[in-house]
Amino acid sequence: MVIVMGARAEKNDEEWRKQLTPVQYKILRKRGTERPFTGALLHNKEEGTYTCAGCGNVLFLSKNKFDSGTGWPSFTAAVPGSLELLPDHSLGRERVEVRCSKCGGHLGHVFDDGPQPTGKRFCINSAGINFEKNK
Repeated sequence: MVIVMGARAEKNDEEWRKQLTPVQYKILRKRGTERPFTGALLHNKEEGTYTCAGCGNVLFLSKNKFDSGTGWPSFTAAVPGSLELLPDHSLGRERVEVRCSKCGGHLGHVFDDGPQPTGKRFCINSAGINFEKNK
């Protein structure tokens, strides 16, 4: 399943390298993953919004964040239209990759083992997102 809404933020590889830190580039543009329990936003409990570190697209609300115990920030739901969901067979098993719908940046994966009411666990790399505290 692919969900795409809105206009794409297109940049070439050189532009992305200039804009992003090396870790952000590895995750967002090369589909990398940060080590579990190392992300800056893992334990964030403040109220606000989580945005794409590549383009600023609003992705998740703090009310949907939960501690999954997996080592990555986890969310039960995304802002409607903010994500692309793509099949991922890179580890020899089927997973669902999560990308930003605006810039196509890799954010993580979504699993069907989250809490109700959605049953979803959006498992997201801290380096791929920013946090904006409510004012």
